[in-house]
Amino acid sequence: MMKSRAFFLFFAFFSLVMAFAQETVEYTIPEPVKPPLAPENPEEVPRQFRKIALGMALDELKTALIGDSLFSFRGDRDVSFLPIREETMIETTGLSFVRRAYFQLTGGALYIMAFALDTRQIDHYSVFTSFIKKYGEPVSLSPAEAVWESEETRVSIERPLTVKYIDKTVFNRLLEESKASDSLEMLRRENFLADF
Repeated sequence: MMKSRAFFLFFAFFSLVMAFAQETVEYTIPEPVKPPLAPENPEEVPRQFRKIALGMALDELKTALIGDSLFSFRGDRDVSFLPIREETMIETTGLSFVRRAYFQLTGGALYIMAFALDTRQIDHYSVFTSFIKKYGEPVSLSPAEAVWESEETRVSIERPLTVKYIDKTVFNRLLEESKASDSLEMLRRENFLADF
């Protein structure tokens, strides 16, 4: 009796499966989400954020910061002088999307600006895709940063979320001067040690 009941259940299940199998069910598999495509003619790598541009003089930068509602610039209280390299640094808090902003000047001209963004208000992916849509694919991509470059400018999006602009011409010159200074210091050290 057990065998006949099992056989009956198997036959009923098989009949049910066959009935459903005769009906064709059509469904479409959704397309995978594709990353945004870079433009055919990307814009030049930017040297400017809002009204603040690489190469600006200190007074121009102060005026731009005072006039921009995205920053809570407090004037000279946010300005520091770095005597070792004769550089000026401005560090100010931001409002809304910008948490903090840093500006580095040498020879009286802005050559580095960095904006630490508020990750509670904007995410890395949104900034990254916005850059791709405007400036094309990055020239360098790693878990730490994405980099766009031109002959004069380097712009990077660094993790967790900082956008940094660098004047490459000035930065490379300072790097070479630093190497030359280090070499001279090493030579002085060796000469001093030779006196013993």
